[in-house]
Amino acid sequence: MESGPAIFAGVVFALFGAGLLVWTAARMRHREPVAHGVNPVASATLASLAAVIALVLAAWCFTRL
Repeated sequence: MESGPAIFAGVVFALFGAGLLVWTAARMRHREPVAHGVNPVASATLASLAAVIALVLAAWCFTRL
């Protein structure tokens, strides 16, 4: 019974992390800002860090099955 919420949370974290990582990479590849009015390097770093943390949380959720 407890695996349902872990699967749901893992999928949500994985989709968010992968989507954010792809979006950040696409913005950087086109040399467009990740966040307006912020240092481009800092915003790309912070967005990438958030994406990696979400993917790590997804992996952790999947290990709880």
